[in-house]
Amino acid sequence: MKKLILGMAIVASAFVFGQKGDVNTQLQSANKAAMDAYNSKNYAAAAPKFLEVYNLLKTSGQDDKTYMYYAGLSYALANNSDESIKIYTDLINSGYTGVQTTYTAKEKKSGEVKPFDKATWDLMKKSPDYTDFKTEQTPSVEPDLYETLSTLLLNAKKGTEAVAIVEKGLAKFPNNAKLKEAQSTAYFQSGNTEKFVATLKEQLAKNPTDATNWYNLGVMQSKDPATVNDAIESFKKAVEIKPDFANAHQNLVFTIIGDDSKTVEQINALRKDKPDEATKLIDGRRERFGKALPYAENWYKAVPTSVDAVSALKDIYVVTKNQAKALEMKAKLAELEGKAAK
Repeated sequence: MKKLILGMAIVASAFVFGQKGDVNTQLQSANKAAMDAYNSKNYAAAAPKFLEVYNLLKTSGQDDKTYMYYAGLSYALANNSDESIKIYTDLINSGYTGVQTTYTAKEKKSGEVKPFDKATWDLMKKSPDYTDFKTEQTPSVEPDLYETLSTLLLNAKKGTEAVAIVEKGLAKFPNNAKLKEAQSTAYFQSGNTEKFVATLKEQLAKNPTDATNWYNLGVMQSKDPATVNDAIESFKKAVEIKPDFANAHQNLVFTIIGDDSKTVEQINALRKDKPDEATKLIDGRRERFGKALPYAENWYKAVPTSVDAVSALKDIYVVTKNQAKALEMKAKLAELEGKAAK
């Protein structure tokens, strides 16, 4: 799961003329305070000031949710997830897209392009002092709203709510890669493992070189005895793509070996009365450990200071009767544990 990354630039907006003097003064003051705080990266101070601007404008009849959006963004940057989630949820439910029309004209005398509100722009069309009248629309921020809200919800471990937002977003933007990525995590967090696995397979069909998705698929498959062999193949795919993927090597080791404590119990129970059956189990255990050996060695190679990797490799060498290597790993394990104890 990727952490929230936000870098949206905030552009100061001009106010529509016609405010009463005291209200306009408050607006200008709150807007300046918000912009100054935002530009100095004091997002915790910027957020409520942007909300103040929004509320002042709304009181005077202008429901400009751009400032609410700026507030939500600032709360997110300030790591105030609860407030940011509330605002982004309100914006999505209101149908806000952030699309705005800008009106410009070029002053003939100076050659300068100037912005206007629509009413003034329409009036200026009658003036001989202006030319090149243009309108432009700003891009929609609606995909960003869904992407950011889903990330905020996932970071807050609200998987069920994240699923609802992601699915709503994908209904509008079915090819949105970020929402697709968030979808599998949301399913996992919400406990919907069946859909989680389905989305992993869907993503891997589109991008079969994603080592992390192969690993995640392997983890889910390893939980079901019926798909353990599938899990091994998925982990192998992960390490083929990313040879130093320590977690994938680790999971390969333990998935191949299986429940070794149970096997040892069975062997001990059979040794006295059914030695032949015990021998079969011992041979099978040694064979599994032998198959796990190269992945244990790669695990150790990827993280040579891991006590778990060294301990597992030592045990494998013992079972596969490589005494020299077992002693080497035993010494390495004592060294690592000694450092950890200091």
